[in-house]
Amino acid sequence: MEDPIQLKEEGNKYFQASDYEKAAQSYTQAIKLSKDKALQAVLYRNRAACFLKKEEYAKAASDASRAIDINSSDIKALYRRSQALEKLGKLDQAFKDAQKCATIEPRNKNFQETLRRLGADIQEKLRIQFSTDLRVQKMFEILLDENSEKEKREKAANNLIVLGREEAGAERIFQNNGVSLLLQLIETKNAELILAAVRTLSGMCTGHKARATAILHYLGIDNICMWMSVDNEEISLAVCNLLQTITDCLLGQGKEEQHGKEEALVLDTKKDLRMITTRLLDMLVSKKVSGQGRDRALNLLNKNIPRKDLKDHDNSRTIFVIDNGLKKILKVVGQIPEMSDCLPLTENTQLTASVLLNKLYDDLRCDPERDNYRVICEEYIKSKIDPQNMDKTLHAIQMVSGVLQGPFDLGNKLLGMKGVMEMMVALCGSEREIDQLVAVEALIHASTKLSRATFIISNGVTLLKEIYKKTKNEKIKIRALVGLCKLGSAGGTDYGLRQFAEGSTEKLAKQCRKWLCNTTIDARTRKWAVEGLAYLTLDADVKDDFVEDEQALQAMFELAKMSDKTILYSVASALVNCSNSYDTKELVPELVQLAKFSKQHVPEEHPKDKKDFVVKRVKRLLKAGVVSALACMVKADSAILTDQSKELIARVFLALCEDPKDRGTIIAQGGGKALIPLALEGTDVGKIKASHALAKIAAISNPDIAFPGERVYEVVRPLVSLLNTERDGLQNYEALLGLTNFSGRSDKLRMKIVKEKALPDIENYMFENHDQLRQAATECMCNLVVNKEGQERFVADGNDRLKLVVLLCGEDDEKVQRAAAGALAMLTAAQKKLCSKMTEVTTQWLEILQRLCLHDNMEVQHRGLVITFNLISADKELAKKVVETELLEILTFIGKQEDDPKKQHIINVARDCLTKCMDYGLIKPLSRA
Repeated sequence: MEDPIQLKEEGNKYFQASDYEKAAQSYTQAIKLSKDKALQAVLYRNRAACFLKKEEYAKAASDASRAIDINSSDIKALYRRSQALEKLGKLDQAFKDAQKCATIEPRNKNFQETLRRLGADIQEKLRIQFSTDLRVQKMFEILLDENSEKEKREKAANNLIVLGREEAGAERIFQNNGVSLLLQLIETKNAELILAAVRTLSGMCTGHKARATAILHYLGIDNICMWMSVDNEEISLAVCNLLQTITDCLLGQGKEEQHGKEEALVLDTKKDLRMITTRLLDMLVSKKVSGQGRDRALNLLNKNIPRKDLKDHDNSRTIFVIDNGLKKILKVVGQIPEMSDCLPLTENTQLTASVLLNKLYDDLRCDPERDNYRVICEEYIKSKIDPQNMDKTLHAIQMVSGVLQGPFDLGNKLLGMKGVMEMMVALCGSEREIDQLVAVEALIHASTKLSRATFIISNGVTLLKEIYKKTKNEKIKIRALVGLCKLGSAGGTDYGLRQFAEGSTEKLAKQCRKWLCNTTIDARTRKWAVEGLAYLTLDADVKDDFVEDEQALQAMFELAKMSDKTILYSVASALVNCSNSYDTKELVPELVQLAKFSKQHVPEEHPKDKKDFVVKRVKRLLKAGVVSALACMVKADSAILTDQSKELIARVFLALCEDPKDRGTIIAQGGGKALIPLALEGTDVGKIKASHALAKIAAISNPDIAFPGERVYEVVRPLVSLLNTERDGLQNYEALLGLTNFSGRSDKLRMKIVKEKALPDIENYMFENHDQLRQAATECMCNLVVNKEGQERFVADGNDRLKLVVLLCGEDDEKVQRAAAGALAMLTAAQKKLCSKMTEVTTQWLEILQRLCLHDNMEVQHRGLVITFNLISADKELAKKVVETELLEILTFIGKQEDDPKKQHIINVARDCLTKCMDYGLIKPLSRA
């Protein structure tokens, strides 16, 4: 189609049909083809109307302006531009256009109303602006006045933070020399004022690239990094958040659509981003930077340098950091806290640096890039190896240890470098304890992934054993033991824990517990003690002694509150061992005999790993407050609480929930709340274990107490996930019990269960041969059919759901029968269609109904009579069908009985049935002869 007029008509038709996208396309094509200025004005005006409908206001204003350029009196274009400008927040410009429209058509009430509304809006905007300016001025006066009362200053500081988070407030602060005044607050050296100023600046930068860029240059990246380096956790974190907000803006992230604000032109942000990255890398090796400041710099690099999505081909930021900062990161991981020249560090600094090394390595796209990374590492480490200078060499080995905690495969290659193993042997044989400690640490980290640690399997064991036997320092002894335990507990190796410890596992465990309880010794040694216990508790005697030592348990629980990934994993591992919640392979008797015949060793269950001992240990853990400790661990940051740790915690929770009597304690100490995130995130095994623990709690607890408020709705999905043929029968059964409990509480919960698509799975279990599963599924469905959506599934044509329920009413199992009868009673009461359908789905319906009405169990009998009443009430023809059967005799027999409080509800229903039949004229009133 090449006729612009025809295209215009086509666009008009699309517009009338509310297809604004196609209308805009037609107008666009017509604009391209038309050379007639008058027609072009109409087309631009029409396309502006499309953009208004699509809420693309900037485009609408632009098109209306083009139409006005052609014809300045085009009233439609003027009004449409006024509408678009109003939506964009440009009230003064919108007012001018509306004023022109009113001048051209002074009697147009629509234009007059628009002028009145815009005038009022402009006045309100000016009032707010003036009010905000005064508030900002007043706040700064209070804050910068040293004589102001403390309470007034605190209030002013909080108000300033709130104002900085609002767009209007942020802009007024910015326009009124606010950044300079905020800088004055920072220079007061008053911690509270510094925090207020930094948090206000963060609010001002959020979602505004131009303002964020201006603030970055005004403050200066050197100043920002200096403030982040201070030894004050709150200030350091607040400045870190400010720099992250600025970085997000420069990267174009976190941008919110804000009408009424045109973003100022910001030139290429790459230069600013590179400047920030360079300064953060410089912070890593500066002695002036606090340990917390170094951690903040590493966290910012971790978050912003590697690509978020590997589909994005641009990894230039990673390449820049590797070329300009890899050696600086290696220097951090190579620090030795015991040496005098060590940079200020926290407990997490070196591990965070190792994580950064790993993320950078994973972000590389090809072998040449990885080779460059490896070469930089090799050359830097080689430069530190000096047989004549053992202190310098220590840093080289520590670097290898740090890389092993990051990109492990690269670390394994570095172990094989010429001179590295020789130096490790020399360190192991050294009399200096610090040399032995560094060597042991490297060997431990090298044994993390034994399937790929071929070098360590062949060389490390001997070295660790030598240090273990030789050293008199208990710290080094326990570190060596941890390494040996790692190798000893690895599948497929011949190294056993007892062999390494030479029969002294209990003695070593006692020493570990002693260190654990000693709060005066350094946190690092206590951390090693926990790690040692994580392996030592593989021994049944050790775990039994450990749970009896309440002081050691309390010390371990207290230590678990630390933000340390290794501690959390070690604590969780020790608790898994103590509760025997790890997976065990079932020994097949035939294979055991075959193994004995071939003279192979067959592992036997330790007497203290039998059920009675495990139950006692679990009770001891509960008494010691393990649930509160686990709940605290679950709240840890995701970088610290790994998926593996989550799985271990879920295993412990499941073991704790085994005895129904203990579940109240678990709920009271926050176990129910803690299990929800474990069931939703983590490894597949961990989510299943946590979901099973939730099912155990949900099955017997009051949901309002176990999962108060909205939290109960989060539990539904984990329970539904257990309704799967891949899960075992116990998991299916307890999930059904939990859902039955929930579905009996409220219709909102029933709706949630339906929305999670649980109904088909519940129906499947109603067909199960297993009596308990069939019963649980039927009871659950009995509760769910109260919900309208649940009923609709039975009403729908072409399914046997109703037939199944009717047949289940005839089951011999009384519990199944009762649940099915309850479901049928509710269905027939709610849906009249199902009453007639019930008599058609099976020829056995009458026999089943008669059995229900004569049942010995009064509850079942009552449900049978309610079903009968529903059938009679639904339709006269159905009532006639009932009267013509033996059911009438049954109803008459029950209805004629003397009043009896115990079964009056049953007698009353039977009488109601007879009364209904009399109303239809199907039977005559009974005469009392």
